[in-house]
Amino acid sequence: MDRPPRETYTMTSSEADPSDPPGNPQPGDLIEIFRPAYQHWALYLGDGYIINLTPVDEGQAAAMASSVKSVFSRKAVVRMQLLKEVVGGDSYRVNNKYDDNHTPLPISEIIQRSQLLIGQEVSYDLLGSNCEHFVTLLRYGEGVSEQATRAIGAISLVTAAASAFSVLGLINTRSRNRPF
Repeated sequence: MDRPPRETYTMTSSEADPSDPPGNPQPGDLIEIFRPAYQHWALYLGDGYIINLTPVDEGQAAAMASSVKSVFSRKAVVRMQLLKEVVGGDSYRVNNKYDDNHTPLPISEIIQRSQLLIGQEVSYDLLGSNCEHFVTLLRYGEGVSEQATRAIGAISLVTAAASAFSVLGLINTRSRNRPF
């Protein structure tokens, strides 16, 4: 049974209390942040803070924005940041979409595991070890990424189509080169 997605929220008000973000996230919740071309994932720690992956080579101010550059990095740093600062002008929602198929670890274990990783440099791979894999590993003990699965499917489809067109082109070339 799929859970209905929660409402999305924005944090445009400078008066918003960072320790009480809209949507009432709870410690251990997965936070889906809607960037213009992709979704960035974080895990809510409490008191307005999240843990997420940011590119290694970005300074602190740029890391707060978690730019699209992060998608192409090979390394990432685990950071604890205010949800409000990471979301910026984008929107977000609490999205524990894997809870029906994966059992969340106890909250205390999720938080403890998260805190041990803050400041660590980790490898990053868009398809095999991305920000969604990272936060689901913390929440469930297993890294899962629907985004990566969809991307791999799309790449496979394009590769299959390119192969088919290649074979058709080869057949067409051979048939043109035959003597009558």
